[in-house]
Amino acid sequence: MAKVLRCGDLMPGCNAVIEGKDEAEVMARGAEHAKTAHKMTAIPPDMAAKVKAAIKDKK
Repeated sequence: MAKVLRCGDLMPGCNAVIEGKDEAEVMARGAEHAKTAHKMTAIPPDMAAKVKAAIKDKK
């Protein structure tokens, strides 16, 4: 089932919606988004855990 991450759930004010075929694809796209939109050079383990928890099944 496709997955979706709403960045605003983690970064208030961000309207990005990241979709992928599975959790791994959403994580990869989310990392790229974090680098470009939020100037994050690395994703700390605690943030990665929050991102994983925020990924939902696409309805």
